[in-house]
Amino acid sequence: MCEFVKTDFLIIGSGIAGLSFAIQAFEYGKSTIITKKEMVMTNTNLAQGGIAAVFDKNDSFELHMNDTIRNGRGLCDVNAVKLLVQNGPKAINWLIQQGVEFDKKQEELALSMEGGHSAKRIIHKGDYTGREIEESLISSARRKNIDVHEDCVALELIVMNGRACGIKVLNLKEEKIRIFLSKIVVLATGGMGQIYAQTSNPNIATGDGIAMAYRAGAKLEDMEFIQFHPTTVPRELETNFLISETVRGEGGILRNQAGEAFMEKYHEARDLAPRDVVSRAVFKELMDGPVYLDLKHLEASYIIKRFPTIYEECIRQGIDITKNQIPVVPAAHYLCGGIKVDLNGESSIPGLFAFGECASTRVHGANRLASNSLLESVVFSTLGVSKAKSYLNHEILIPVIKETPLQTDRNKKIHNITKELQALMWRYGGIIRNVNGLHYAISKINNMESNVEQINEDVLNINSIELKNMVTVAKLVLRAAYLRKESRGAHYLEEYPVRNDAKWLRHIILERDTVELN
Repeated sequence: MCEFVKTDFLIIGSGIAGLSFAIQAFEYGKSTIITKKEMVMTNTNLAQGGIAAVFDKNDSFELHMNDTIRNGRGLCDVNAVKLLVQNGPKAINWLIQQGVEFDKKQEELALSMEGGHSAKRIIHKGDYTGREIEESLISSARRKNIDVHEDCVALELIVMNGRACGIKVLNLKEEKIRIFLSKIVVLATGGMGQIYAQTSNPNIATGDGIAMAYRAGAKLEDMEFIQFHPTTVPRELETNFLISETVRGEGGILRNQAGEAFMEKYHEARDLAPRDVVSRAVFKELMDGPVYLDLKHLEASYIIKRFPTIYEECIRQGIDITKNQIPVVPAAHYLCGGIKVDLNGESSIPGLFAFGECASTRVHGANRLASNSLLESVVFSTLGVSKAKSYLNHEILIPVIKETPLQTDRNKKIHNITKELQALMWRYGGIIRNVNGLHYAISKINNMESNVEQINEDVLNINSIELKNMVTVAKLVLRAAYLRKESRGAHYLEEYPVRNDAKWLRHIILERDTVELN
């Protein structure tokens, strides 16, 4: 018999988006957070660079909007960008109220530059901004005694009478199925970088919320726009270590095997070019030999003070960044699309909200401007609370639940298919794509899908659930990439290398087995 847990606001995910919503919604009703691992294990916790907002006297909302839209390659929603930018300072002040201690310079917020930005507007805490925000928001949530359930992996959304009303969950420690019922459901489940062999994302980033929303009938969009970070350090038995965009913003230079500062060949902004341009440039240069990020010309004491996390991790890898160049490779980093939501964060399923990387607000368009993602999470989750609380007068629906047989044995086949999927996506759905490769990869994933369905009938554990979700979202990425016959932002197709506004200034919307161009 399944156990039922009732709440007002049910939030899946404990990164900046989920925590921001839960803390603010707590004022109006009971917030309950479900997280797959420990609360602190999120993409937010790994974010190094910072959070973008207008505070400098030489900056303006208009400049920040223009930078965001330019980097988004024509696919940003202007109204969404306006909301993001104009609410930016308010979001930063709210984070400070929650205990976040950003770096300051003479009592003012210290501001850095990053690629794609035309002014200094990156607010940070050393090179561990995400960790500072995550720890502060967790502390704030605990002070409010917000109900948190760790080590719980979501299995499926519960939708009744056309409205989202809960989640079916596997408690990993107790090995029990629980049903969480609520008046609204918030997906703040982060990204899906683990579908790629090279990624900066933690192991938990398997696209769970996106896959569940799709299977429940929600609309997704812009799934082809996977942003690859140009500078990461591969590590054995761990995901790639990110070298923040801010390193180049503070003077770091990309060099090829010959020692040439090559970015001037690819873009007038050189090392501060938009992220998609830099990733493709690094990818191409790697064909002729290693690529390095050079900081040696900067003062050693400044490097250690400004980038303590990067310095310490590189020392652990045997690299002293004050004396040696850092060998770097691109890696899957951020999904610009996701669950299609309106300006309140509500999806096409009433009562189902999504915030953060799993959501598509159309703020990022085809290519996210660096450091806009943390800001987006706070701004839109804040806006979403006003709409979500309107559901408080709804009753909690009690579904009839089919019992799920629980078999938690490990299965070596799961590991093998996961590795095959990651290699397939890196080769055919990665930085540079082609039509034949995408067609081949789709056919391979179709075959994987039937194997994975059989595995999930025989075995139900975190690995089988994650693999099912990874296969679902990988197929959606490939499908959208195959449909978009142009190159735009993070999507580059060899046969169609030119951006085509006449035909493709629109979004690919996927809903179960239907496609819509909007």
